[in-house]
Amino acid sequence: MSAVHPDFAGRVAVITGGGRGFGKAFGRALAADGARVVLLDIDADAAQAAAADIGKPAQAFACDVTDEAQVAAVIARITEMHGGIDFLINNAGLHSAIYNRPMIDMGVATLRRLFDVNVLGVIICSLAVQSAMRGRDGAAIVNISSSAAYASATAYGASKLAVQGLTMAMAREFAADGIRVNGIAPGLIFTDTIRAELPEAMVEAVLKMQILSRRGEEDDIVEAMRYLVSARSAFITGETLRVSGGHSLSV
Repeated sequence: MSAVHPDFAGRVAVITGGGRGFGKAFGRALAADGARVVLLDIDADAAQAAAADIGKPAQAFACDVTDEAQVAAVIARITEMHGGIDFLINNAGLHSAIYNRPMIDMGVATLRRLFDVNVLGVIICSLAVQSAMRGRDGAAIVNISSSAAYASATAYGASKLAVQGLTMAMAREFAADGIRVNGIAPGLIFTDTIRAELPEAMVEAVLKMQILSRRGEEDDIVEAMRYLVSARSAFITGETLRVSGGHSLSV
């Protein structure tokens, strides 16, 4: 556990998709740094379990990021409890093998759900927190994209490319309120989902495309998040940081 960090102590951090994976790891790191962490997840049990595992001051709320009214109500409650919001991590997303198939095999209903969560969810949550973050020193939003955005070989990749576009657009719109907006594009990171779903042959193929030969770990993404919400990145907005070991390096 890290020591309380002056950039995070007492800050209010809302993390979507906080019940597992990156979201839980983000919450654990920020709570250890002294932030008041609020985990949102469509799976209420997972969110509560993650908050209990992290311990105080972590809290959890059930929240579907595609439900505008529900998001607004949850954000209003968090704002009332804490007096405002300092950080939003738009981490909720659909990313399993189901969403990396040819679009003709997925069908329109599945595609709509993919874009509702991965793209509209980012918009809905960001707009919901804007007034609660307005004028707060160091206010920052981080959107989780993917290195798949740079290939856009699947609808999933296209959805994450849209997240990068939104990061730039929101950085412009939110700048007047003193809110920075940046993104992270993880490469192949060994979360529980990846370990369970990705065949070893595919893992080896991706590793060969990286410049760095080691496997990416959750801590690599956690450290990128901590940087982008800290004062160290105070002059950075509208950018997406690729954390992929140099995978598919391009201009």
